[in-house]
Amino acid sequence: MRAGVPLLESLRMLEAQTHSAHARTILRDVSAEVEQGHSLSRSFSAYPKVFGVFGANIIAIGESSGTLPRTLEYFADELKKKHLLTRRVVSACIYPAVITFATIAITGFLILYLFPRIMPVFLSLHMKLPLTTRIVIGLSSFLMQWGWLVLLVLFAAAVGLTLGIARSEHMRRACDSATLRIPLVGAMIRNYHLANAMRTLGLLLASEVPVTESMRLTATTATNRIYKEEYFTLAERVLRGERISDHLLRTPRLFPPVLGQMVAVGERSGTLAESVLYLSDLYEADVEEFTRTLSSLIEPVLMILMGIVVGFISISIITPIYGITQNLHS
Repeated sequence: MRAGVPLLESLRMLEAQTHSAHARTILRDVSAEVEQGHSLSRSFSAYPKVFGVFGANIIAIGESSGTLPRTLEYFADELKKKHLLTRRVVSACIYPAVITFATIAITGFLILYLFPRIMPVFLSLHMKLPLTTRIVIGLSSFLMQWGWLVLLVLFAAAVGLTLGIARSEHMRRACDSATLRIPLVGAMIRNYHLANAMRTLGLLLASEVPVTESMRLTATTATNRIYKEEYFTLAERVLRGERISDHLLRTPRLFPPVLGQMVAVGERSGTLAESVLYLSDLYEADVEEFTRTLSSLIEPVLMILMGIVVGFISISIITPIYGITQNLHS
């Protein structure tokens, strides 16, 4: 559109270049709506799971102000930054997940496959086994007998918890609140949500959307219900004449003091959009630095835990064997 290509032709070009059948169907429907005279924002609002409420609203703002190409560029940049931020967080979790899975797999192999084949030899000698070996024998016997039941119970609990969170608003809210209280990781989660919210708010304010409406739209994009409620509350207080910074400074658990102070500076100087966009960059950098630091800290800790678990089982196997060889020599 910035190159002067009409909207309908742009949509048809995108449809022709798209390899995904699902995306091509959506673009075909959007093109048909636009061809019938409907606005792009109305066409997008028919697919809230694809474009989101925020997407449709920000495009409507661009259409009403005559700055649709620039608004689309802002929206694309917003999506790109959110994607990059999410990818950083996911990347930081991959390594711990792999090490944890490897530890469980090796432990399971030793306890459920290797140890049961050696255990009859130990028991047939009628010798006093070390405490570590007796512990592993008990654990191995329990898992061999009740392992499937334990897995079934854990699976049922996981399914029940997932369904409960999906269907119960109270459980979802409790889960969102709990994630913010996790030591160390909770701070990263908070900064992640703040980075996304501040960027969305800054984009809306830069597009000259009123503050109250900007706060409400920011609330609709929030994925954490605690923050979503706070943004809706903030919109109501702003509507009553209260400053954004006053509410932020009264809620230090969710909004760090520096955020309230920077917003206060933006409100006084008339540069609120620039202030919140600066804050979004600040919190993005915090998340990136934290994920990098967390990965470097978790790596040795997980390796040590893995070594302790595998070493404990190995000692439980080697110690009796060493005792048997000593008895044979004597």
